[in-house]
Amino acid sequence: MKHPRPSFTSHCTVPNTSANHASTDHPAIDATAVTRVPTSLDTDRRACLSIGARMVAGAGLMSLLDPWTRAAAWAAGSDAPEKTEVKIGFIPLTDCASVVMASVMGFDKKHGVKIIPSKETSWAAVREKLANGDLDFAHVLYGLVYGMHIGLAGAQQNMAVLMGLNQNGQGISLSNGLRDVGVVDGASLRKHMTADPRQYTFAHTFPTGTHAMWLYYWLAANDIDPASTRNVTVPPPQMVANVRIGNMDGFCVGEPWNARTVIDGLGFTACTSQDIWTDHPEKVLGTRSDFVEQHPNTARAVTAAILEASRWIDASPQNMRETAKVIAAKSYVNTSVDTIEGRMLGQYDNGLGKTWADKHPMRFYGEGAVNFPYLSDGMWFLTQHKRWGLLKEHPAYEKIAAEINRIDLYKQAASAAGTALPANETRSSKLMDGIVWDGSNPVAYADGFAIKAG
Repeated sequence: MKHPRPSFTSHCTVPNTSANHASTDHPAIDATAVTRVPTSLDTDRRACLSIGARMVAGAGLMSLLDPWTRAAAWAAGSDAPEKTEVKIGFIPLTDCASVVMASVMGFDKKHGVKIIPSKETSWAAVREKLANGDLDFAHVLYGLVYGMHIGLAGAQQNMAVLMGLNQNGQGISLSNGLRDVGVVDGASLRKHMTADPRQYTFAHTFPTGTHAMWLYYWLAANDIDPASTRNVTVPPPQMVANVRIGNMDGFCVGEPWNARTVIDGLGFTACTSQDIWTDHPEKVLGTRSDFVEQHPNTARAVTAAILEASRWIDASPQNMRETAKVIAAKSYVNTSVDTIEGRMLGQYDNGLGKTWADKHPMRFYGEGAVNFPYLSDGMWFLTQHKRWGLLKEHPAYEKIAAEINRIDLYKQAASAAGTALPANETRSSKLMDGIVWDGSNPVAYADGFAIKAG
């Protein structure tokens, strides 16, 4: 059965007051208004936290790079970065951590560059600044980069994914209003929506991005057609304030904003993104293709520096706690340390009385498995763009993924950082509905879902 294309409604948002405890006196929001975001950025910077740069080499199950290759990777002077100071945009989310820590701890200087983290207001702002060159790189949604490359997220711009920044650690939160009528998960949500067929509003962070795709996949896996709901776009830090004043029934966003919703008593976690797809790809280090061509050594150096920061974060719970203290600052995520730390360590409280140690929490390195830009990961987002009608025809899946995911440059950076490589450039995963994705037949995969756009 064919279904109409999901709606992607622009949504007016409130000022970002989701720091330690958001104010309760927000004015009502006109849902028909155009989204407005602040034009000024928070320029306060916390003094660098002096932390010993402890290095833990990636061993794991993947084969290590050949030592001779690492020792003689580039001739003396040939690998000098063309641009030694770079601006990397980020959104206030826990998974910006490796970009921030690469700068704070000096991993960037080790590789001959200086990273300037730039706090941005929305994914739309990141898109625009990447496109016009105001940002050299960005901590960015995987699907946003692909959307830019194929012209779905603004003007077409050739793009590059240099590495994955994290896996797991996003979530779908529902309001206490739904909890009060007996909704606790996807199955009970479907039952309630059938019994009370009003308009339900769910928010994500960008139309082609990861959170939109997790939200739609979860709804459809529970036999809820996303086209039957109102789907709006809200910047991540403003999710809590919007659910507080009743603008939406639920949302999909990265941490720490799901945890903040629970801590503030405004809603509950209905599903983690790792429940949808264990060890799924999430944020990436993205840039323009022409930047890579003009500054290949800079791109390699920045990737290597962030790889080293990623390894350091994952090396121990103590390193994660220290990271949480750094990124909680106003200059970065702007919330309390405990809001970040718990779920970063895999300690979950869903707001319904259930607590657990998650087996697949947010990871930044995973012996290098997190960071490799698998072609199949990029292709998956294209299949979902086709599934939900953002693409009218099947794209050249493999060709596009090979253009965007710069595996050649990643391998060089991995050599410089001493990071292991996987055996293959694709991987296989089973998602929550039991369907296996391995990148082998993207056309059949995209067309094979029962619920999809017409």
